[in-house]
Amino acid sequence: MDELNKYISKLREDFTKGKLNKEDVHQNPAIQFETWLNQAVEAKIPEVQAMTLSTVSKNNSPSSRIVYLREFGENQFYFYGNYGSRKALQLKENSSACLNFFWPQLERQIRIEGHVKICDDAISDSYFNGRPIESKIGAWASQQSEELDSREELDKCVEKFKNKFDGQEINRPPYWGGWVFTANYYEFWQGRKSRLHDRICYNLKNTDWSINRIAP
Repeated sequence: MDELNKYISKLREDFTKGKLNKEDVHQNPAIQFETWLNQAVEAKIPEVQAMTLSTVSKNNSPSSRIVYLREFGENQFYFYGNYGSRKALQLKENSSACLNFFWPQLERQIRIEGHVKICDDAISDSYFNGRPIESKIGAWASQQSEELDSREELDKCVEKFKNKFDGQEINRPPYWGGWVFTANYYEFWQGRKSRLHDRICYNLKNTDWSINRIAP
């Protein structure tokens, strides 16, 4: 452990791949997000759709996990999962949440704050119907965040639903679906030398976005 601590304490990376000025960003943060996401796609960054979702329980206990962005537009971001999971329970207790995208190959990250609510059934149905069969079976078989006695217990549940739906259409489970995250704050972060990074923030005030630079 001591050697590992010494190693990570000495890790240094000078970021030199770009800069970010207030004058250069779009007035609409949704369009700025789309621009950066498109550049990340063009750079062939793996798992470009992966984002950290942070939630807080009613007892102010935070929790973070990686989820996939599946659709976005007009300052709204969609993701999917089990409505009985830990994230679902925390979002039910406290709708405030935070998203974070990190693309180290571009030395960039985007932090977004906002509120989350459950999607309309039609949106969840449409997304679920486009999933691979194995993923549909998995949604039925996994009671996400519930304790399991063994991996075999999960495997048996998967087989049960494979047999149940053999040759049949697989509809969306009532306990699985989507959420829509609506943003009210963005921070676009571009790494710079000597930890003097560029940070440009958007704050929603009524219906208008204010844009400011903040210290690294």
